[in-house]
Amino acid sequence: MPDVYAEVIGDPVAHSLSPAIHTRWIAALGLHARYEATPVTPEGLPTYLAARRADPDWRGCNVTSPHKIAIAKLVDRLTSAAERIGAVNCVFRDGDALVGDNSDITGIAAALGSAEIAGRKTVILGPGGAAAPAVDHLLEQGAADIVLLARDPDRAALLCRRAPGRVRAAPFAGEEIVGASVVINATPLGLRGGMPMPPAILAALPSAAPSATVLDMVYRPERTPLLASAEAAGLRAVTGMVMLIGQARPSFALFFGRSAPV
Repeated sequence: MPDVYAEVIGDPVAHSLSPAIHTRWIAALGLHARYEATPVTPEGLPTYLAARRADPDWRGCNVTSPHKIAIAKLVDRLTSAAERIGAVNCVFRDGDALVGDNSDITGIAAALGSAEIAGRKTVILGPGGAAAPAVDHLLEQGAADIVLLARDPDRAALLCRRAPGRVRAAPFAGEEIVGASVVINATPLGLRGGMPMPPAILAALPSAAPSATVLDMVYRPERTPLLASAEAAGLRAVTGMVMLIGQARPSFALFFGRSAPV
């Protein structure tokens, strides 16, 4: 009998450490299962999902950039978290239905931990699907001002409508980092082999609040230029690995019906 399997999809996806994490948990529990990375282009997303829907051994997939918003329109229904956030990072089976979920907020909560958020200014780099759960968590924690840095402010409009007056868009530059208690990179900028983080953003980090937390969702390399600059400025730097493992635990249980080992 073939193993059941799950996977992570994205474009690109070869950098993902999700296979290493899930494979370790699978081995620890002795499951007859596998987990792999599968590149899927935006044009190929509907065909991919239709093929997996017809495969009885497929248990679901984690979803990374750039598919987190698009795939929400291709599943049968959304969990309350995915519907509220407007993005999907996990698709799983429920009988014959494919359900879209979002566990990124769990990972973000784990990564930010004791960061000072209530009543404070916060900054998110990027307005896409990865930013949506960050906005959700910051709103939940009482952030007074959530600034989305976007090259195209129109892309941030949907997230700004979540809480007019508390969520706003600004140009992708360093000025808004002044006084921020939290800075989150929700873009692929800084990913090894990809586009670099703009120098203006790195140079602005010393202007953040003295106790600020800087979270980089990029985790290859683990110590990104953004985190290195944050550490040099005396700020709390949090690697994307913390978020990655935090969001992987709920997904693993949905795919394989077992809690991930600690």
